[in-house]
Formats: sequence, structure tokens, C-alpha cells
Amino acid sequence: MNSPYAVVLIDASGYLFRAYHALPKLTNSQGEATGALIGVLNMLRKLIDETAPEYIGVVFDAPGPTFRDALYPDYKAQRPPMPDELREQLEPLKAIIRAMGLPLLEIPEVEADDVIGTLATRAADQGLSTLISTGDKDMAQLVDARITLINTMSGTVLDPEGVKAKFGVPPARIIDYLSLMGDSSDNIPGVPKCGPKTAVKWIEQYGDLDGVISHAEAIKGKVGEHLRAALDQLPLARQLTTIKRDVELELAPTDLRPSEPDRETLRSWYERIESKRLLATLNGDAGTRTGGAAGTEHAGAAGSAAGGLEGGLFGDLAVGGPLGSAGAADENGGGSSTTGEHGLGQPQWPTAAAPQQPEADYQTILAQAEFDDWLELLRQAELIAFDTETNALDYMRAEIVGVSVAVSAHQAAYIPLAHDYPGAPDQLDREQVLSALKPLLEDAERPKLGQNLKFDMSVCARAGIELRGLAHDSMLQSYVLDSTATRHDMDSLAKKYLDEETITFETIAGKGAKQLTFDQIPLETAAPYAAEDADITLRLHRTLWPRIEALPGLTRVYREIEMPLVPVLSRIERTGVRVDVDELKAQSRDLAERAAELEERAYAEAGSRFNMGSPKQIGAIFFEQLKLPVVAKTPKGAPSTSEAVLEKLAEDGYELPRLILEHRGVTKLRSTYTDKLPLMVHPETGRVHTSYHQAVAATGRLSSSDPNLQNIPIRSEAGRRIRRAFVPEPGFRMLAADYSQIELRIMAHLSGDERLLAAFAAGQDIHRATAAEILSLQPEEVTGEQRRSAKAINFGLIYGMSAFGLARQLGIERQEAQDYVDAYFARYPGVRAFMDKTREQARQDRYVETLFGRRLYLTNIGHSNHQLRSAAERTAINAPMQGTAADIIKRAMIQVDAWIRREQPPVRMIMQVHDELVFEVAEGATQASSEQICALMQDAAELAVPLLVEAGVGDNWEEAH
Repeated sequence: MNSPYAVVLIDASGYLFRAYHALPKLTNSQGEATGALIGVLNMLRKLIDETAPEYIGVVFDAPGPTFRDALYPDYKAQRPPMPDELREQLEPLKAIIRAMGLPLLEIPEVEADDVIGTLATRAADQGLSTLISTGDKDMAQLVDARITLINTMSGTVLDPEGVKAKFGVPPARIIDYLSLMGDSSDNIPGVPKCGPKTAVKWIEQYGDLDGVISHAEAIKGKVGEHLRAALDQLPLARQLTTIKRDVELELAPTDLRPSEPDRETLRSWYERIESKRLLATLNGDAGTRTGGAAGTEHAGAAGSAAGGLEGGLFGDLAVGGPLGSAGAADENGGGSSTTGEHGLGQPQWPTAAAPQQPEADYQTILAQAEFDDWLELLRQAELIAFDTETNALDYMRAEIVGVSVAVSAHQAAYIPLAHDYPGAPDQLDREQVLSALKPLLEDAERPKLGQNLKFDMSVCARAGIELRGLAHDSMLQSYVLDSTATRHDMDSLAKKYLDEETITFETIAGKGAKQLTFDQIPLETAAPYAAEDADITLRLHRTLWPRIEALPGLTRVYREIEMPLVPVLSRIERTGVRVDVDELKAQSRDLAERAAELEERAYAEAGSRFNMGSPKQIGAIFFEQLKLPVVAKTPKGAPSTSEAVLEKLAEDGYELPRLILEHRGVTKLRSTYTDKLPLMVHPETGRVHTSYHQAVAATGRLSSSDPNLQNIPIRSEAGRRIRRAFVPEPGFRMLAADYSQIELRIMAHLSGDERLLAAFAAGQDIHRATAAEILSLQPEEVTGEQRRSAKAINFGLIYGMSAFGLARQLGIERQEAQDYVDAYFARYPGVRAFMDKTREQARQDRYVETLFGRRLYLTNIGHSNHQLRSAAERTAINAPMQGTAADIIKRAMIQVDAWIRREQPPVRMIMQVHDELVFEVAEGATQASSEQICALMQDAAELAVPLLVEAGVGDNWEEAH
């Protein structure tokens, strides 16, 4: 398969059961079951080799009941428990998948189907094409223009047309179809004697399940009687059959980026399970079979029977005699070696003894004497691991429920202060404990360590404590060490760097609407969880910090940029920004009117009413009714109606695609900002408080959420109008300071190109100067259209835009665009040399660096898939510029914050958006403050060209920008 899919989601539990039932019961020389394990790994490897996705999720069913069991106690009640020989293969399989660098998900209280449904829907909403690997027919309900199913057992691929051909109904009616038939494998009741043909006939006749129910009296014969008898249970069947698409997940599809495999761990596991085929993949010779006379891996009757499966259902699954068994003895003539060739001990099977860890010593502090002892330990400690437990995730509303601390590995204490549930024990007085801790926490000379200390700092501030001495943050250590290696939450870090499964919050608090707040959780479970937080944080620090210290560039980024930024961001978040609620409500009304107007114009253009969110209906109108040109096709060959296709058709002058795009933009602005922002105003401050995230964007840029300030459009009038609703306090004005063309200036610095350097040094309009260079004109002769083309080239090239992409953006022929690119590089040879050198360096080192030493690792830079390799090469060019720009504005924020705290001017830093800082400044201080802020921002880095900052002042953000 030459895959166009950006996201691949794998129903791993389904894989495991299918492999178990399809394969003979294979074992290694130690008698441990391996058949299902090897089968799944080969299916996984084959799928990944064929699809090479950018994002991948391997999803397992979590142990324990789900919400469906609560709805219907007999759900799957007839299923036998998992066989022991299958169960013993489950944890090794998960360990190997993690070592492969594949994101693995298990979400309590929902099934793997629901997790996959949520991720696939989110991916589709982001315009990402998704392939779901499953044999579960229920998944057909998820299929649409961006979501496709593949059954790895049969090789069947289902797009919307394929679903209709297979089941007789489209994806939107699969739930109705399954509800009517019921599902004996899941024990879901349906209509007795209603098979596929009857279900399809009813749906075609009456439209959907509700239509069938409303016409039940009209259906004759015995099957009609069965239907009427089942009417009460059909709504339940529909609930049980419907895959959730709104599971509360802490990660997005774009978080599912695979990391580099741990080859040593994989080698150890593959030797343990005695799979020559998988071992061969580590040696780069996966196509070569080795082993006994039959070329098999497992000996005996099972191996002989399984040999016939090669090249069949499981592709290249090799089976036969074990390494070190009869017919394949090791050089010592015995069984498998207990040590791999790199001297690593073999991975432990669940039944074997796990590596010994010191027993954790976690204390729950309920007595004053115990607290006094720990207080003395903290006073003597060189480094204090500190964490707060709160009753809310919102730092502006969270109250401290308890505090956990650690000063040595495997030893920690939890001090509960406000647990409030029936039977809760007496706890130490909250105010007295915080008062006793305050001198320690506010002492800048006593180093503190935490995981996401910014949250703890903000929570402490609400309790009247200014947390100082922020020395280390394990989240930021992981992020600086390798931003793309893993997610940077504590559970993920503990698994990756300590190989430990931590107690998750969902485990002790539950999920969804019934989730407990921390103050409601009994101390028997709350205390070990909280103490573990401090202990794991300390142990992560001891693992990660030496790795950072070994690299001076990363040490500088961590010490001089990321850690000093933590208190700056905390202060910005707590200050918040004022919004004009009445203005936003007025904008919402206007946007609603505009959306309705666009709908009517679209209906008139189409000649009929249609669902503007339905790709299928849009496709029928575009290509069957209006005969618009087919710009691109889906993987199955149907005309595509993707966002890119709509944009291309709109550029070509077709009105309906333009109207649909504008309608989507208007409705998104309304739902995301004008309707939502008024609801986010804090009742105490009257302001909106975003959350900035340091450890998300791979390049070092900050992101924000609740609200996402980075995504407010600047190019559209409606987007700019939203910025007008961001206003200062009475007596203040908005000041916005923005770096001018910072990434182009960084390109000039990094490339050292003489003409670029000269243009910036002379203060020229760089786009006009570029147009003059490549067209051999004087700058004053350059037209506005020529400057626009040069601007597209300047920015396009740093983002790796091809001549094809440039032609499309400028609306010109590809050859003309190529001529522009050739002329650009002819006039700026230093830029080309820099790009070539950077690509080569990235291929050798597998990472690139910013000016300040931040690294971005490029796992796909040597990938055999051209698409992935090309994307990594584009990233190699762009990341040093984006990352350096991110480092510069972070350094600027630190310097400006230091000036504000030192000089106490009437200035508040309230937002950071892309290359811009936004302030509230007292009306009489705007001129002096503007000059000082611009000077500090321009002083944040020394480049070979001037750093230029442009500042504006206004009565709202849009006016100041």
C-alpha cells in the first residue's frame, strides 16, 4: 500500500485475539506462549512498513468495566475470560510495542473502539486522513471522506462506498443497522430474526432506526411482531452500539508521533521470544529467513503446522524451532542464552521475578510531630521535590488540598490538608502547615524541583505564597532533552526513563462526570498517589539532568531560557487579559447573521439546500450537479472535497467552494471565540486567563489553550474584529510589540548570504529588495504584485515550499514559479548553500540546532519513505529558524519581566502571541514604556543583522497591533 494516511490507529486488542485464534499455540524453549505475540508484532510491522504514517496509535482495551457495563450489566456477559496463555503474552506485547517507539493507549472506562473513534474524529476535524486497522464491523460507523478502515486479516479496505457495498447501508446508518440486528458476540439485544437483509430493507424503506420504530405497526408478519416486542430495547441497543467520539483524552492525534525504537530492548525481547524474523529486522535483513532445515523458528508439531501460515494471513510471520532448541542449538550446545549479545539481561516475563527496586517508603503525615520531622528534613535538603494536590485543574480556581515532598529517592511524604469525605481522618490545620512551609517555599536560596512547576507556583500564589528558588522541572528537562521523544507528562516520563508504571489520576479518581475531585478521594489511595508524584519527580530529575548537563547547548537552553521563563509565564497567566463581553456578544450576532446569509447564498448557488458539513453532499453537488473540475481524488478514486480542494476551486473562481470556506471560517470564529470567551471571564478578576504550554511544540514555540490565543486569525476582518474585544483596564492602553520578519533575519544570519545581510543592514524592505534582485530591477521599479510574489518566495522557501506550491499560491504556471526559485537562489547563493549544508548535517547527526543550542531530533531524516524523508528535510531547514525565533522571544519575555519587577513601571505583560508581546500600559507612560520594551526585545539576541521591533498603542489589541 502506498499510503496517503497521516494517522494510523490500530485496534490492538482485536489484533491480539485474532492472532491467538488464527495461529497454533506456539511456545519458546522455556515453555512460554509466544504465538499471538509474534503474530501481532508481524502484523504491526507489516502495516507500518506499508503505510509509514506520521502519527500512529496502538490502542488496547483497558482492564475493568466500561460505561457500557454500567448501562447494561449483561454486556459481553457470555464471553469467557481471557485464556491464561493469552494473558501471559499481553504485558510482553505492550513492552515491545513501547520499545518500538509506538504510542500505546489504554483509557479506563471506555473501549479501544471509543478511543479510536475520538482520535479519528479529531484527526478528521484537523484535515488529517486516518486509517483504522481493525476487524470490528462496528468501526464502519466511523468511515467518512477522511477515515478509512483496513482489515489486516483479509486486506479489505473500506471507504464510504466500500461500507455501502459490504453492508448495504452507508456509514451514517451502520449504528441503526447493528442496533436492529443486535450483536451476539457482545450480547447486545436486537430484533429477533432480523438479519442483514431485513435490516437493510427497513432502513432503505424508512430512512433510519427512528423511522423503523415509528413505522413498527406497519410491518407485517412474524418479524413485525418481533420488532414491536423489541421496541423498548432498541434505544439501549443503539447506545451500546454507538462508538463514542468525545472521550476525554489528554492527547491529540498529532501527539501520536512515533519515537526512535529502543533497539537494545527490542533485541533482548526478540531473543526472549526466539523470533529470528524479528531479530532480522534489527539487523536490516528482514527479508532473509534463518533457522533449521525448514527455515522455521519454532520446532515440533506446532512449528510444522504454523509454517504453512508464512506469506498468508500474517504476511512474513516466520515460525519453527527456537534459538537454542533442537535443530537450532546455540554454540554452547544448550538452550537460549540468558544474555543478549550486548550484555543485556533478558526482559522479564510476567511470571518471572521483576528487577528488584528499593521498596517505596511513603508516609501520610497526620500528626504534628511527623510534620515537624519532615520540616527539618526539608530545611537540611539540598533539593526539595515539591508538588501540590488541588481540588481543580484551573490554576485560577484551584485550592490546595495537600502537599507532597521528597528529598531522597523512594522516600516521600504526603501532607493532607483538606480532604473532605465521610469518614475522613482529622488532618493538620491547612493554614498552619502552609504558614510553616512558607519560609522554605519563598526562600530563593533553597532549590525546588517539580513537574510542571508553573501550575504549583500559581496555586501557591492563590494561597499567599510566592514560590521562589525554582531550580528544576522534570517536564522541562524531558522537553529540552528531546522534545519529540515522548509526551512530557509524568506518567509517560516514568515509563520511558524509569520503566515504571505510575498510579494515574483516573485510577484513583475515575473519569468523566463521576470523576472525584482530589479532596473527595480517600487518603488510603490519595496519599500513595501524591507521594509518588514527588518521588518520581526526584528520580526523573536524577536521570534526566546528567544527560542535559553533558550537552552544554542544552544546559544553556534549560538554565537560561526554559527555567527562568516559568515564573514569567505564571505571572502573565495570573494577570490575564480583559475582554469586552458586550462587544463579543454583538460580534456573535453579526457572525450568526453572516453565516445565515452565506448559507442562503450557497443554497442558491447549488440550486438546492444541503448540509454544508457533509462531504458526501458537497461532492454530489460539486461533481455531479455543477460539474466542477476534479482537483484530487480520495485513495479509492472518488473526487475529493478536502479543505485543500475547496481552496483550489475557490482560487480558480468557483463561487460555491468560496462560500463554503467562508461559512466554515465564520462559524468557527463564533464557536471558538465570540460565543466562548464571555463564558471564560473569571468571576473574581473579570479577565480571561489562558494557559501557556512550554512543552508541546517541537520547535520550542509556546502554545496556549483555554483560550487558544495563537489561533485568532489576523488576515480576515472578522478575526481582526475579535482582537478589538481585547481591551485594557480604564486608565490604561494596549501596547503591542512585534518582531519584524524575524525568521527571515535569522535566515540571513545563519546563511551569511551577502545580499541578504546587506539588504537588512540598509533597512530595506526585504520583499521589495528580493523582487528587485531576482527581476534585475531597481527597488523603486518593483510593483505591488512583484513584491507580493517575492514575499511568497521569501517565506515559502524557509518553509520548504516547492515550485509547485509557489505556483499554486501565486496563481502562475509551474515553470514561471521555478524560474522565480532559480533566480532567487542565483541571487542569494548563501541561502542555497545553507540549506544544502543543513540537510546534510541533519542526515549525519539526525538533529538540527537553534542559535542557542536547542535541538530538534529528526527521526525520519533517513526514512525510506520519500514523503516522510522530504518532510523531515523541510523541517531541518525550518526548525533552526522557528526554534531560534522562539528562543529569542522567550529571552525577551524574561528580560522585560525582570525590568518590570525591578523598576515597577505602570506596565503589565498580558499576552504572548507568535512573535508579539502585548502589554497594558498606563496612559501617561506609553511612549517611555514602548521605547524600553522595544530596546529590551531587540537586545534579546545578537544577530549579523539588526533585530527590529515595531510597537503600536491603541484602545484595544487590534488598534495596537
